[in-house]
Amino acid sequence: MKKPELSVIILNYNTKELLEDCLNSVKDHMDEVDLEVIVSDNSSTDGSPDMVRKKFPWVKLIEGPNEGFSKGNNRAKPLVKGEMVLFLNPDTIVHDNVFAWTVRYLKEHSDVGAVTCKLVLPSGKMDKDIRRRFPTPWISFQHLVLGMNKAYWYEDIPEDATHTVDAIQGAFFLTWKKILDKVGWYDPAYFFDGEDVDLCYQIHKAGYKLVYYPDTYITHLKGVTKGKVAKWKFKVTPQQRKKLRLAGVASMERFFKKNLWNKYPIWFDYFVLLGINLFKVVRYIRVALLSSY
Repeated sequence: MKKPELSVIILNYNTKELLEDCLNSVKDHMDEVDLEVIVSDNSSTDGSPDMVRKKFPWVKLIEGPNEGFSKGNNRAKPLVKGEMVLFLNPDTIVHDNVFAWTVRYLKEHSDVGAVTCKLVLPSGKMDKDIRRRFPTPWISFQHLVLGMNKAYWYEDIPEDATHTVDAIQGAFFLTWKKILDKVGWYDPAYFFDGEDVDLCYQIHKAGYKLVYYPDTYITHLKGVTKGKVAKWKFKVTPQQRKKLRLAGVASMERFFKKNLWNKYPIWFDYFVLLGINLFKVVRYIRVALLSSY
């Protein structure tokens, strides 16, 4: 049996309706590239696995405990047959040429280790998180404290321009399997948030560029798994929302200790950790207050 060129990995947790729409959009464009689809399910309780088995028997389904984004995606590794891997969120809709053009771009640029397309929100605006600079202390301070986002989100470069970036988003993350095997796939120490930025950092360290390629696009509902979308808010309990919000701050600390610790004087490292932990306290208080309403 011929091996597929591309393996599409979709991590799902209680997003049955969105996953069905996503898979239908993938099915509509499967003729663009020889591909396979793998759904990794994090112990959904909404009937997602049964829906996949019934309506999409051609999809490879693997189930496991809900151990977060990194482990959930990595769970699909033994099933991957393609030379390329695309991490795709279930709250996305694929449009014309997305598979064909991004795969072609990656094949034609040997110095590029990963590529993403443009992500468009339901409002019609671009999802800014699709292109980011690494969260160095100065960039993070500007973004989180001063609200100066121009540098963090590459707002100094037009959104319709193809260009290299520090980091792309895990919602549409196309790379080579050989590169994933080289850098170790997603770091399992991340539960939620930050794992895509960390993977980008490892790909950069391996000597490759990452590219934002907006000539084609997908629709990204965004925020469903965090309980930020009103229509789907019931799928995420207040306790889960709290856990996810705090996991984001834990990811900041993990990224800094792992990747940036040796780049600064030791006194500055501890100063940054103090700032992260103060931010953690503030976020904890905010989450606690919101949960009380």
